[in-house]
Amino acid sequence: MKGRLIALISFMLLLLAAAAFYWLEDRRSVPVIHPVEGPVVQAVYATGTIEPTVMVPIAPRNTGVLKELLVDEGQTVTKGQILAGLEDSNIQKTIEELEVRANLSEKEFRRKEALLEKGAVSRTMLDQAEADWQAARAALERTQFELDFLKLVAPEDGLIIRRDGEIGEVITVNEPVFWMSCCAPLRVAVEVDEEDIPLVKVGQPVLLRADAFPGQVYKGQVKSITPKGDPVSRSYRVRIEIAGETPLMSGMTAEANIITEQKDKALLVPPSALKAGAVLIVDAEKIRKVAVQTGVEGKEGIEIIQGLSSDMLVVQTYDSQLSNGDVVDHQLVTWVPVGQNE
Repeated sequence: MKGRLIALISFMLLLLAAAAFYWLEDRRSVPVIHPVEGPVVQAVYATGTIEPTVMVPIAPRNTGVLKELLVDEGQTVTKGQILAGLEDSNIQKTIEELEVRANLSEKEFRRKEALLEKGAVSRTMLDQAEADWQAARAALERTQFELDFLKLVAPEDGLIIRRDGEIGEVITVNEPVFWMSCCAPLRVAVEVDEEDIPLVKVGQPVLLRADAFPGQVYKGQVKSITPKGDPVSRSYRVRIEIAGETPLMSGMTAEANIITEQKDKALLVPPSALKAGAVLIVDAEKIRKVAVQTGVEGKEGIEIIQGLSSDMLVVQTYDSQLSNGDVVDHQLVTWVPVGQNE
């Protein structure tokens, strides 16, 4: 009898040991992290093009054949500088004829003016001679003014950024031969998705990058936001003022990170740790689901305003198969927010 009791106890102990072994083997091992304090930046990403703040078309006011080009793309010009000219030989001949006519009219007026003093002509005849002279002068001045229409002149100091005409080409009225950037520095025009546009405000700082200058970051500031969006692309145009001198050129593609919010010190967890406003923590080897209040969401991580402390063990990647009370093994891993190890 005693031997049977000992055998039964031994068998029960073996069963318990086996159960414990299988239970321990079945426990999941999950990587956990401590929330980290550090800076966080929330930014809206957008792409666009560098463009002149003021772009002026320069076109003739008369139709004609392009005779000469005095400047080209990339040249700096000054206000009043002649940039190009249309064929003007015909109008030059007209001016010569009108100059002769005006000179003759003036001489006739002077002659009759002298004769009036001698009583040889009437006042009416003198007035007619004066009218003829003034009409000839007006016609000459008008034609000289039209000659100026065949010259393309820089309206302000600036940079020629595009030339469309070629010598010998017929240029019509108001057809631009040059495009000039003037009066203000370059800017960046980007398209922001309609979901992000409520976050963007005038005056926000911007970090700019261009493929032409890899590794370089330039600073800017939101200057204006177009009030009407594009219903097709579902985006809004945002114009960014570039700070200081840069090697950026008109027409280059640019990437913009518009800083909508930033904090120097925040409690952060990786985005993978969150799902539907909650995280999983390991407390006394058991899983516990904790609701949290989030703040700034940046590439560095997500700010936790309420619900966590820096000493808690947070499951690094939220697992929907884990439930409250599940017993797990945990492995503490080091998590460093993006940018803090640079």
